[in-house]
Amino acid sequence: MALTSWKAFKFFDVTQVQLPATEDSNLFQQGNVSAVAAGSENVFFGGADGVVRILSQPFKVVRSFKAHETGAITHMKQVDGTTLLVTIAEDLSSEPTLKVWALDKLDKKTGIPRCQSTINIKNGRKQFPITAFAALDDLSQLAVGFGNGAVTVVRGDLIHDRGTKQRTVFESEEPITGIAFREDSTTTLYIATTGRISTLVISGRGLGQPPRSLEESGCGLGCMTVYEDTGDIVVARDDAVYYYGPKGRGPVYAYECPKTQVSTFKDYVAIVLPPQSNRSSSLRAFSNGQVDDGFTTANLTILNTDLKFIAHQESLPAQVRFIFEEWGDLFVMTLDGKLFRYREKTFQQKLELLFQRNLYVYAINLAQKSRLDPVQQNVIYRRYGDYLYQRGDFDTAMQQYLKAIDNTEPSQVIRKFLDTQRIHNLIDYLEELHEHHRATSDHTTLLLNCYAKLKDVEKLEEFIKAPGDLKFDLETAISMCRQGGYFDQAAFLARKHDEHELVIDILIEDSKKYAEALAYIWRLIPPEAYRNMMKYATVLLEHCPKDTTQLFIDYYTGQFRPKKDAVVISNAPSPQAQGIASSAVQNLASLLPLPYMNPSTVQSPGPEGKTTVSQTQVIETNLNDPPAEYDVPQPRTAFSAFVDHPDEFVVFLEACMKSESLDEGDKKDLYTTLFEMYLHIASEKKPNERQQWEDKAKALISRPDIPIDASNVLLLSHLENFRDGTILVREKQGLHADIFRTYTSAHDTRGALRALHKYGPEDPSLYPAALAYLTSSPAALDAAGPGELDAVLQKIAADGLMAPLQVVQTLSANAVATMGLVRKYLGDTVERERREIEANRKTIASYRAETARTREELEQLATQPVVFQATRCRACGGALDLPTVHFLCRHSFHQRCLNVAEDEEGAEALEGVECPVCAPKNATVRAVRKAQEESAERHELFLDALRRSRDGFATIGEWFGRGVMGAVSTVE
Repeated sequence: MALTSWKAFKFFDVTQVQLPATEDSNLFQQGNVSAVAAGSENVFFGGADGVVRILSQPFKVVRSFKAHETGAITHMKQVDGTTLLVTIAEDLSSEPTLKVWALDKLDKKTGIPRCQSTINIKNGRKQFPITAFAALDDLSQLAVGFGNGAVTVVRGDLIHDRGTKQRTVFESEEPITGIAFREDSTTTLYIATTGRISTLVISGRGLGQPPRSLEESGCGLGCMTVYEDTGDIVVARDDAVYYYGPKGRGPVYAYECPKTQVSTFKDYVAIVLPPQSNRSSSLRAFSNGQVDDGFTTANLTILNTDLKFIAHQESLPAQVRFIFEEWGDLFVMTLDGKLFRYREKTFQQKLELLFQRNLYVYAINLAQKSRLDPVQQNVIYRRYGDYLYQRGDFDTAMQQYLKAIDNTEPSQVIRKFLDTQRIHNLIDYLEELHEHHRATSDHTTLLLNCYAKLKDVEKLEEFIKAPGDLKFDLETAISMCRQGGYFDQAAFLARKHDEHELVIDILIEDSKKYAEALAYIWRLIPPEAYRNMMKYATVLLEHCPKDTTQLFIDYYTGQFRPKKDAVVISNAPSPQAQGIASSAVQNLASLLPLPYMNPSTVQSPGPEGKTTVSQTQVIETNLNDPPAEYDVPQPRTAFSAFVDHPDEFVVFLEACMKSESLDEGDKKDLYTTLFEMYLHIASEKKPNERQQWEDKAKALISRPDIPIDASNVLLLSHLENFRDGTILVREKQGLHADIFRTYTSAHDTRGALRALHKYGPEDPSLYPAALAYLTSSPAALDAAGPGELDAVLQKIAADGLMAPLQVVQTLSANAVATMGLVRKYLGDTVERERREIEANRKTIASYRAETARTREELEQLATQPVVFQATRCRACGGALDLPTVHFLCRHSFHQRCLNVAEDEEGAEALEGVECPVCAPKNATVRAVRKAQEESAERHELFLDALRRSRDGFATIGEWFGRGVMGAVSTVE
């Protein structure tokens, strides 16, 4: 990268450090400070007199002590976080001396810190100055480089003075210009000379191997340092700044200019340029023409190599002697004894400087490098986006808005891109809102409207079919797809999120894909299938009557099986060769994944390696599975669904009647409804087809175990004018007279006669009714014929169903029956009456004769003696001997055979004794008489017998003989 490509900024505030009034003003003068170290909240100055001065943050000397008696202190290291200080003093007359000081342990006599250990650093008895020094933090190893190209490593316990070992590990013909340690799994020593960079493993794996040349270019004295954050080695050469890591050379940042010193500070690299008198004209031009006439000026440049910008650049009045860091600031000491503090501006101040110059890319890079809070980074992105939008770079502006999407009010961006020409940018932003789950229903609506406006179906499907969690408002997305006419996409969304009812609603209401909707319902679990098939039953029956009816049958008979499908390889029949159901499943599978579909068997790729449903066939895989377990609803709940679909309703009812799990209530509902449907369909059919449905209705109610209420059958039969139904019910109930009246009210003479012949033997009361009907009109008499009237009259006469007078009165009610039609009946009746009168007279005469004879016998017994001539006992058959008992009935017995004691004599002994032979007959007479007397007092029996009697007069006569009409005797 060319030098001119580095942007320069003023990210540091520079102030000169002023010593407190109590301090020696000559402290910073040239030659007074020969070495500087910083750490543990202090700055350590080593002087040419061997004195160490410790300064606090206000640069007040808090302590000083004589560290070395001879020689100047040329190198120091303070182990940060401890109280240990390492000092090296040298003069060319002897070997350099290294001491380790414990600053927190003071000698009781002298009051100076305790010296933990002292060693002389060897260089093979060669007196050359130390040009580089490095030490590990635990001081277990130190490396010292000399001007003759030798490097000595000191190992041991310097802190506790338990002995050390020294060894020269590197020798070169070129002077050592830099030394640095790097600790990983091994400890590596980086050695820089003026001609090369080398590495040497001094502990761990690889120990003992010779030095390895890392780079065939060296660096100047002071141009090598360590970047503390990563441990990388930083080398400054005239062409660039180089980084070296464990694998060798790393990033290189071109910055062409001579460099005399390098140091690191936070994320920066501070480099010192030599005095301007030694620089070329091109470098003088770079320094804005500021030339020091004293030829002693230097230039300090602070670089951010990662972000490739100059954080600070300044010409100093004198050459730089020391650069060190402490208290979060960078300090530069010049040869003229001036100390400058470089304090980095706050991050917000740096951002404002960048914003003023519209350098938003640098601001973003700086924020990322500084690990700025994402919220604050988004502010930068948003400001950058606003800047680009104002310049008309809409695409790049949108990229920035997308990066700041988490903390930007979406409306601020959306309003900028509502223009039709910027709709693609708007789509990108809305999609990103959904990806970050920040989209509202309004955003989803707007995005889908954008898709619809561009008619970009591919993007729409990509949006709704994106894997992972739902990134938008589902209800809004489905609603917008439906409004825009993207019904398949709306159905897919609903199916993906198990909104089964919504899927079916879209298929039916929007897509008009009724067969696909039915196929989808058939693949749901029973409760969901039931809810949806009931909701859409009417429309499904209208367009898919057969399959819908079968679905109802399966569900209401407990045989519902949610269909499970598999996709198999093609060679499937063409759609014309498939049934409606299978074709619907194919169409549905191409639209959205079916419930219970197993796509694992797809094996037929399309032209581009994608399997398409059109190349495959969807088949059912659960044909033999047992039905699902669910509560079978009552059949009556489905009746309303079949309104206006009587044929399908009949099929459903007939199938449900075959189910074995019906209770009595369900059976009653099914039979009654099916009977009603038979009659309803019959009433709408033509006469030649009506009889078929009436026969079905008649066969249904003719079954012996039919659970239909007779009242329902009668009502339905009456409403549909189905006479056979009325007749069958009345026949089962024994209402023969009602059946007969049904025919007569309809003036169906033939039907009335059939009913008379069928029910007359069981119900004789039909014959008087038949007589009245046949003689009610000439048409009825003509339709029956004269033979029927004669038969009715004969039956009435034979069974005495009507008195002749009643017959005559009935016949005379209408001037229909002529004398010629009833002459024979009247003649037979008169003849029969005459015979009955004659028989009755003979019976009366015999009763009178018997009564007279009985009275005469009673008279004789009361007035005349009785002669007993019996010689044998009627009980034992033996000859009579005394004592003997004779009865007026002329039966004689031994007294002993009558169970009367022989020692008892007189009438008192035989009182109450009854003839054993006549006693049973007499008891019967007495019982009959008693019964007559009791029944004579129960008039309700008499009235009941009179109501049931065919001949009322005969019944009255019979009860008159029993004494029912006799006078009530009163016992006083």
